[in-house]
Amino acid sequence: MRYIPNTDDQRSEMLRTIGAGSVDDLFSDLPASAVLEGKLDLPEPMSEMGLMKHLNELAGRNVDACSQACFLGAGVYDHFLPLVVDHLISRQEFTTSYTPYQPEISQGTLQAIFEYQSMVCSLTGMEVANASMYDGATSIAEAAFMACASTKRNVVLVARSVHPHGRAVLETYASLKGVTVKEIGYSDGTLDMGDLKGNLSDEVAAVIVQSPNFFGSLEDLKALADEAHGVKALFIAVSDLLALSVLEAPGRLGADVVVGDGQSVGNAMNFGGPHFGFFATTQKLMRKMPGRIVGETLDRNGKKCYVLTLQAREQHIRREKASSNICSNHSLNALASAVHLSLMGLSGMKEAANQSLLKAAYGKERLIETGSFRSAFDGPFFREFVVFSDEAPRSINERLLSEGMIGGYDLSNDYPELENAWLVAVTEKRTKDEIDRFVSVARGE
Repeated sequence: MRYIPNTDDQRSEMLRTIGAGSVDDLFSDLPASAVLEGKLDLPEPMSEMGLMKHLNELAGRNVDACSQACFLGAGVYDHFLPLVVDHLISRQEFTTSYTPYQPEISQGTLQAIFEYQSMVCSLTGMEVANASMYDGATSIAEAAFMACASTKRNVVLVARSVHPHGRAVLETYASLKGVTVKEIGYSDGTLDMGDLKGNLSDEVAAVIVQSPNFFGSLEDLKALADEAHGVKALFIAVSDLLALSVLEAPGRLGADVVVGDGQSVGNAMNFGGPHFGFFATTQKLMRKMPGRIVGETLDRNGKKCYVLTLQAREQHIRREKASSNICSNHSLNALASAVHLSLMGLSGMKEAANQSLLKAAYGKERLIETGSFRSAFDGPFFREFVVFSDEAPRSINERLLSEGMIGGYDLSNDYPELENAWLVAVTEKRTKDEIDRFVSVARGE
């Protein structure tokens, strides 16, 4: 909140104008029991120099990926972020998350969103993309409800290998919409096809599958899309923009909707947020898509210009007809991804993705070689993998932390059946020396 200093004379003038005798009169409707008498129990004010020293001491307690090699992923990844990304999005004409409602004075922002949408379409293989969502979890829920509205059905099948936070948000939304969510189990790290086939029916609106999934494993999207379409349900693929630079686009494998969290491209880890969600679909479904689209057109003088279009939201149409109440999006975070993608280009993104893939494979192989870890799943993976150990992940992570490294994720937090399962992420930022040292300390050497 902005600090606006007022003098005693200015306060008196304002009170006279509104007919109040004192500031306390403004709160006269509050019961006495709700009014705090005396001062708040706060420490005395500090000088600016003293306050900065205190805050730096507090910040120094954090463990961060700048000073420690990070092998923790589980939805938030330590990828390379060029400094110029922050420099460009910090320009004052971009520093807003809000919708540019006056297109005639917002052409730069609208063009940036248009370029972002175009890049998302290119990577996902879809025909239209919106101007971003809050995060990956909300994009999953919104995609599910778009499928329900489109098919006029109210059962959604979601793979248990979808990020637990995404499933939790979907469940929360569904409980308020009368939608039934059923989880489909996994086998060897990917969706259990037998379980899926046993739950498919003409009541299913959508099948939601993530690839790379929460375990890092890659799903057979083409086969899953065929199964979903067999009962005329929509197939929703949850993906990762960086991974899509080396993986086949879900849109070319039968996906009707592609969503996900965009943090891996252009956005720092930010203590888990803010991130942004991407949402892409087909022209057939675009009028049911939440949020808004920026379109490119010509003005009456024949000059290229950009406009907001297809805003099927409660703010612009009758509330009961709206497909979503998504309003302000995470436009600045989406802009960061567009800047990152344009700077790196497809070849640069492929290089980062390939290095992540190869270094993760090397890290897993080295861990298995020690004899202290065994592979949990045998299929192909991207950036992340799961290993079992006789030692609890918490204990391994504490040892790594004492040696200046951030360890992996304890999967038993979300999957009780996977006791002592350790989810390890290796990005392009990790060096061979860091991986070798990680393996050595993890083993207890």
